[in-house]
Amino acid sequence: MQKIFDDMLHKNVECYVDDLVVKSKKRENHFHDLRKVFERLRRYQLKMNPSKCAFGVTSGKFLGFIVRQRGIEIEQAKIDAILRMPEPRNIHELKVYKES
Repeated sequence: MQKIFDDMLHKNVECYVDDLVVKSKKRENHFHDLRKVFERLRRYQLKMNPSKCAFGVTSGKFLGFIVRQRGIEIEQAKIDAILRMPEPRNIHELKVYKES
C-alpha cells in the first residue's frame, strides 16, 4: 500500500498495511481526492470492504487513535487504563511493565 499511494502519502492519504484514510483540507476537494484513491485502487485491482468504510466523517478511529480535523488524539479509555495500572512494587514488576 505504501508504494501504491507513495505520491499521495501525508498529503491526502494515510495508510498502514491495509488500513487507509483519505483526508482533504477542504470539503469541496474530498470527492476529487476520493476519486483519485478509487482510481488507484482499481488500477491495482484492490477491493475495499464496504462494512469497514465510512465516508464524509470529520473524525474516526485509525490504528487505535482518534483522528480529527485538529489532530490525532488518544482514546480516553486507553488513558484511563494506564492511570488505573498499579504501581510496580519491585524490580521484577517494573521489568514486566517496561517489556510490555
